[in-house]
Amino acid sequence: MKVGVLQFFGWADRGIPLESVYARAIERFQIMDDTGYDAVWLAEHHFSSFSVCPSVHMMGTMAAARTKRLRIGTAVSLAAFYNPLRLAEEVALLDVLSGGRVNWGAGRGFAVGEFAAFGIPVEESAERFRETVDIVLKAWTTARVSHEGRFFKLRDVEVLPKPLQAPHPPVWMAATSESAIDWAAGRGFSILMDPHCTQADLGEKRALYGRRLAEAGHAAEGRDIPMARLIAVSRNAERAEAVARRGAGWMVGSYIGGRGGGRDPVERYVGEVILHGTPDSVLDQILALEESASMNYLMCAPLSQESFDLMTGEILPKLI
Repeated sequence: MKVGVLQFFGWADRGIPLESVYARAIERFQIMDDTGYDAVWLAEHHFSSFSVCPSVHMMGTMAAARTKRLRIGTAVSLAAFYNPLRLAEEVALLDVLSGGRVNWGAGRGFAVGEFAAFGIPVEESAERFRETVDIVLKAWTTARVSHEGRFFKLRDVEVLPKPLQAPHPPVWMAATSESAIDWAAGRGFSILMDPHCTQADLGEKRALYGRRLAEAGHAAEGRDIPMARLIAVSRNAERAEAVARRGAGWMVGSYIGGRGGGRDPVERYVGEVILHGTPDSVLDQILALEESASMNYLMCAPLSQESFDLMTGEILPKLI
């Protein structure tokens, strides 16, 4: 199984300097590089202390500079917020500077406040996202790009640099809803699976994606399908549950909001979403997902420094 880290940049305690959030992440990049992680996947968010990394491409350049073999993933580039030519340039430049280590994950986002601040109507987001992805791939694979669409009209533009990886970096689309899974599978894209769905939903969505791929005439074999999972690990199961509950409360309060169909969203996260417990217990939960959800790539999001340390020192060597 491949294992990567979904790196959030949470600033829960505003009493500490913001720059310490980045310093801790950069230290983690180096540890990941040394201990056998496949990739760090950088989360882009805006206008919230839930995660204070507005530019995954700039952060990716720092990650590349501090590592030698670790792949640099975006989870995700929020494509609906970008001019597609600028996005193509930035990701291609990162691929060149990293020596061809980019994994490009793209998504449209769902935070209403982000769309409002950027002046992008939410109802346009899916179509804008998909058009942007099309242009980025054209920009990477053709000498000069022309495009005639709803949002962008381009004529004979040379986009430089081209990515170092040919024909382009590996590409994933974030797919949470059934419509997003249908679109990604229909186009033959591999997908990134989100950290907010339950363990049961994860298996159902993975099975749906497999069916839709087959219906569209695309092979499922040989694909890495990263599944993001929030993880709280401790030597003591009760402490791990407390870490999970604290992380869920922070997530719900600062970013997700009270969605969940009348259910307590914190209880939903603790009971059905977050993997938590002792190292042996969490390892068992991961292996169960390997079977029930065909997990071949764990994208873990540790909810504490202890969780990261135990994941790195005790769980990771048994998975890779």
